[in-house]
Amino acid sequence: MVDWLFPSAMKLLSFCCVTLALATGEALALAGDHISFRTEDGYVLQMDQYGQGNRDVVLVHGGRFNKESWRKQAETLARQGFCVFAIDFRGYGQTVAGTETADWRHYPDVLSVVRHLRGSGAKWVALVGASMGGDAAGDAVVQAKPGEIDKLVLLGSSGGDSPGLLNVEKLFVASREEKNSGGLRLPGIKSAYEAAPSPKRLLVLEGSAHAQFTFETGQGPRLMSELSSFLAHGMTADKP
Repeated sequence: MVDWLFPSAMKLLSFCCVTLALATGEALALAGDHISFRTEDGYVLQMDQYGQGNRDVVLVHGGRFNKESWRKQAETLARQGFCVFAIDFRGYGQTVAGTETADWRHYPDVLSVVRHLRGSGAKWVALVGASMGGDAAGDAVVQAKPGEIDKLVLLGSSGGDSPGLLNVEKLFVASREEKNSGGLRLPGIKSAYEAAPSPKRLLVLEGSAHAQFTFETGQGPRLMSELSSFLAHGMTADKP
């Protein structure tokens, strides 16, 4: 009786060990591994990496946030097979302010990350920018060399100074009732969307939440689903 049970028990133990190892490996892959590198103008930029893969996504925070604010979204994207990098702008979070020549719009920080990833072998890079981070991401696209950036997502942002030059596939996202000191944001975002070249899409969500705050509302699941779908598949035509 004991001899018959022992092999089965060993198989069960082996199965449990393998399952635990796989679960532990997944947890390690999703955890934010801290990375830092020195930029061309001499400051050290800090970011966290989630997951592995050959599709890199850079998450660019808004003015009231930092790289840790993206954790839930980064973990979700990592589970879907993306290699995700959440960054701290210079002067935010763990990244110390750089030289006095630093551009206040922060797009050089975004471009530095893109070029660091490309220099490390990245074949595909997408940017997701929220509010101030969306402006920086858009300006980075304009300043980038052809092919350096593949996709762009703008959350509560018009995409910087030159939306007409955003020559990558892009998704604009805004809440219908979100406001700033000048009133509703949506008309300005629609104007930027109309100025932007194809391919493009504008997603208008219900409510008044701005940029990253939207993830904490009832619209959060839809926003995450649309974001994931756009990064994974893009679109075949404009969808106003």
